[in-house]
Amino acid sequence: MSFTNAELDALKEAYASGALRIVHEGKTVEYGSEADLLRRIRVIEQAISGGSGATRPNRTVLGFSRG
Repeated sequence: MSFTNAELDALKEAYASGALRIVHEGKTVEYGSEADLLRRIRVIEQAISGGSGATRPNRTVLGFSRG
């Protein structure tokens, strides 16, 4: 399934405002909870970013001193 950044932006805007009903391109979707909406956001983010299922790498910075 193909998702757009506009769709993702609409979902994020709704989540930020606390709304559970989204109207995008003439379609209305109502989510049962904020958790449902957040899961949908994550699915679309993953699909847009390539959908590899891989998590983002963590970066560790080490510091050393000689004394």
